[in-house]
Amino acid sequence: MSRAGSASLPLPEAAASQERRGFWLGLAGVLMFALSIPMTRLAGGPADDPQLPPTFVAVGRAAVAGLLSVAWLLFTRAPWPRRDQWGLLALSAAGVVFGFPLFSGWAVRHVEAVHAAVITGFLPLATAVVGAWWLRQRPPVAFWICALFGCALVAAYAWLKGGGGFHLADGLLLLAVLSAAVGYVGGARLTGDGPNGPQVICWMLVLCLPLTLPLTAWQLTAHWEQMAPGGPVRLASWAGFAYVSTVSMWLGFFAWYRGLALGGTLRVSQVQLVQPFASMLAAVPLLGERLDLLTVGFALAVIATVFVGKRLPAGAR
Repeated sequence: MSRAGSASLPLPEAAASQERRGFWLGLAGVLMFALSIPMTRLAGGPADDPQLPPTFVAVGRAAVAGLLSVAWLLFTRAPWPRRDQWGLLALSAAGVVFGFPLFSGWAVRHVEAVHAAVITGFLPLATAVVGAWWLRQRPPVAFWICALFGCALVAAYAWLKGGGGFHLADGLLLLAVLSAAVGYVGGARLTGDGPNGPQVICWMLVLCLPLTLPLTAWQLTAHWEQMAPGGPVRLASWAGFAYVSTVSMWLGFFAWYRGLALGGTLRVSQVQLVQPFASMLAAVPLLGERLDLLTVGFALAVIATVFVGKRLPAGAR
């Protein structure tokens, strides 16, 4: 729609149109993120059929997205972050550029993607908890009850699926959730402090290039026989790596942050509730995994807990 056409719309209609665009952009971002877990497992492979090393997948995806970010920042002539923003950029990058990809990449080598989708389904509520602590807010008691209940659900699911015990992969997934929550809250603070969402994720990735590029080169050298053309790594695994590098780590944030800006954080963020189910459904055709009633039941319970918790007021500082 042209700018003139938008100006001719009545104010409520124009606002509703903008909100709808934000909703669909937010949904597109969530669906892009939903494929991250299945595609990461596709890239790395299970423990009994390893493909790309998890460390290479984690740092390589950040290196590829970082180079794309350099081109985008130059093309848009984006301003440099202020001196006081670099520390928060580094902390946020530690969560979303390093923490989540590394921990989740190692975890999905040992558990199926549908299992990981249930554990990481707690991420929206974990982000709210980190945000409340970081911003020194005082949410109502019901909010903390939801958070504790969600933790109990995740722990119970991991215990039952582990045959009466916890797997190391479950701990790694929880570390991935915590890392992403810290990165999301830090990114949100940066976005509210000047730079738009795409600039924030791009500067995070560029900041990490001095680490991710040498680490990627080192991984390629160390595992060249495995990753060289004609080696044992399947083409599908490289396709999974290409997806997490260009979509999960980069383009998904463009759609997600733009959707939040257009449609409002409160409304658009609710579409995160579909992410665990989208991840599980994608794992069926991509990885040949199967859904069972226990997994679906716990996923529904976690999503319901997140829904209730996110609708409760954040509380005053």
